[in-house]
Parts: sequence; structure tokens; C-alpha cells
Amino acid sequence: SAVALACAYFDLEAMIYMVRISYEQKQYRGTLMRTYGAKIVPSPSDLTEYGRKVKKEKPDHPGTLGIAISEALEDTVNHENTKYTLGSVLNFVMLHQSVIGQETIAQFDSIDETPDYIIGCVGGGSNFAGLAYPFMADDRFRDTKFIAAEPTACPSLTKGEYRYDFGDTAGLTPKLKMYTLGADFTPPKIHAGGLRYHGVAPSISALVEEGRITPYAFNQIDVLNAGVLFAKSEGIVPAPESAHAIKAVIDIALESKKAKESRTIVFNLSGHGHFDMLAYSDLMDGTLNGDVPEGIS
Repeated sequence: SAVALACAYFDLEAMIYMVRISYEQKQYRGTLMRTYGAKIVPSPSDLTEYGRKVKKEKPDHPGTLGIAISEALEDTVNHENTKYTLGSVLNFVMLHQSVIGQETIAQFDSIDETPDYIIGCVGGGSNFAGLAYPFMADDRFRDTKFIAAEPTACPSLTKGEYRYDFGDTAGLTPKLKMYTLGADFTPPKIHAGGLRYHGVAPSISALVEEGRITPYAFNQIDVLNAGVLFAKSEGIVPAPESAHAIKAVIDIALESKKAKESRTIVFNLSGHGHFDMLAYSDLMDGTLNGDVPEGIS
């Protein structure tokens, strides 16, 4: 939606390949983008050679972020007047997002406090890096612990391999050294669509490998229950992605209470859940399932 709005401001045509399962689960997100003037296509689509190949092999394929990237790249290289934009994984995105952490540090400075934990959800990694990296670069916070929360349905950091892999499914991108489940990995149809990516930003992956970031994985029922608790407490319905961070916060807060320790915990509420009410409806109706990925033990 940010790309759609930016294109509207600059009078540019926006073509967005939206992962099919997210296109179906978050229909009003698509409506918002169309309101801004963008064209939305569920991926895999019939508009690209790779999309047609995927659909021929599996007509009901739910799509992945890797496939959507492949389609967008193919579209770009086949049209001279087209530019490709990506909102996660790469270093320049992390840099842009770092305003989040910089502003958070300024808030802590104003109250003379230091966080014990910095927590964010991780798919590609941009919102987590945006919050955490300014803290990690500041020696004042060397004792702060950094927690990355991901879904058990797509456990790139907790069960993936640290190696070179393509950033997309078709193998069009340069290879990146990162934690990956494999470029052809298809996660279950969880509602946290922004976390259904096979890999993680190379810089975050390196920091996990070095032990600077600790990853945890949570299943979507526990995550959405954490989102409900947060909504009841704060009046804000979080996006399923953000609710992963909230689940980690709750667990650490309960551990602190049990240990009778006072801890300052910061997390990134990376998005609202107003377009994700189907997720909460499924939770309350008892119809959520299928968040255990195939081939991952």
C-alpha cells in the first residue's frame, strides 16, 4: 500500500504482484491499493512466464513472496519503462527503516531509561532491523538482548540453513548469504503473510549466526491469542505479523514476573490488523490450522 500511495503522489503506474493467499485473506488491503490507483494481481498469475509455469504445475498454488518477487522481476526486465521496488531484505531498506530505532532511542533518552529487550517480528527483516539496528550500533545498549520472533510455519532463522540462496523462487536475483528454508519452499497458509518468506535479510542472518540476535518461533494460534490480549489491554488490534512480537513480549514479561525481576521491554508494533479480521474471526471460530510446514523437522 505504501508503494501504491507513493506512485499516486508521483503520478506513476503501480503494478503490484500480491501473494495469492494474502490476496484472498486480506481483500481490503487490495481494495486500499486500488483506491490509490494501483493494479493488483494475485501471484502466481497468468501475466508472466514463471507465473504460468507455477500455475500449470499446481493450479491452486497459494503463492509465496519468492514467487511474487520472481514475477515482478520478470515483468521489469521485459518492459524498458518499468522499475522494480522491494520493501524488505536488502540493506538500503534496513537503512530507511532505521528511523524507527533512532526515534525510540530519543524517547529513551528523554526518560533516562535503557531497554533490557528489543523485540520484533521477522519475515524478510526490515521492521526488526529498523528498530534494533540503531540500538545495536550504540555501545550504551551493549547489555540489551535482541529477540527475533518468527512463525513456526516459516522458521527460517530457527530451522533454516545459513548458506547462499536466491532471493526469489525462479532464481533471478543474485544469491544472498542468509538463513533460508530453500527458495522453492512454500509455507502453510498462515495469516501472517508478511512473514511467509523463505529467507531473511543477510545482515540479520549474520547477526543471528554471531549470536547477537536470538530467534524464537511461535504458532499462529498462540500468536493471535496474544494479539487478542493486546487488543483488550491497549485497544489496538495488531497485525498477525506484529502479534508474533507481542507473543514474545508476553512470554518474557511472565518470566520476569515469575522471577520477580523488573525488565524494560520494547517491541515494534509494525502494523494494525484492520485488514486481518479474517484471522481473528478464524481464531474465534476455531477453524485455524495448518501452520506446520511440510519437510521441516
